[in-house]
Amino acid sequence: MADQCRIVVFASGNGSNFQALIDAIAKDQIPNSKIIRLIVNRGKAYATQRAEKAGIPWEYFNLISNGFQAKGEKDPVRIQESRDKYDAALADKLLNGDYRPDLVVLAGWMYVFGKPFLDPLEAAGIKIINLHPALPGKYDGAGAIERAYEDFKAGKLENNKTGIMVHYVIAQVDRGEPILTREIEVHEGEDLHQLEERIHSHEHQLLVEATAKVVQEIIAQRAAR
Repeated sequence: MADQCRIVVFASGNGSNFQALIDAIAKDQIPNSKIIRLIVNRGKAYATQRAEKAGIPWEYFNLISNGFQAKGEKDPVRIQESRDKYDAALADKLLNGDYRPDLVVLAGWMYVFGKPFLDPLEAAGIKIINLHPALPGKYDGAGAIERAYEDFKAGKLENNKTGIMVHYVIAQVDRGEPILTREIEVHEGEDLHQLEERIHSHEHQLLVEATAKVVQEIIAQRAAR
């Protein structure tokens, strides 16, 4: 279909959120859309097997393996230079390769993009969204569930609730405009693993709903031109 929204998914691990998107598109829960490529930055990411099963092309592109950063590099200036070059190369792949997307979905992508990736995509009008296991303005970055759980145990978690959100990606980590959020209450007596499992059980549906919402907006904007 000419009016399909072309999606590129980035993942680093198991790919269960990626699978949720594959299944939702197959069931028409994300109408008028197609995943055209998966990009992984870990060679053993199980997400690649999910892509092969679904007939989706995938690519491995890694900061170290692809020669951007020396293994064991400690110098912060060189590390930043390496990341900037990697980010710029990935942006170039998306913008000038044979799989230019309308939407990028970060689905368990364990790497923080900087402006050399974000700015060219923004200039091209390509939206980037991310799933984060916390509510807006709370527990930015890694270890969000663990930090919320520690606050709960210390009696400092507001209303005993944490949550999840899907948001637009900007340079400030996990501070982009929220698309959809969901509160999740922490239960007395549950351990960290139980809380993590309960939070993950909500992530797939929220990501699907948010992706469908953004796809609908992209297609509506295209039709209005």
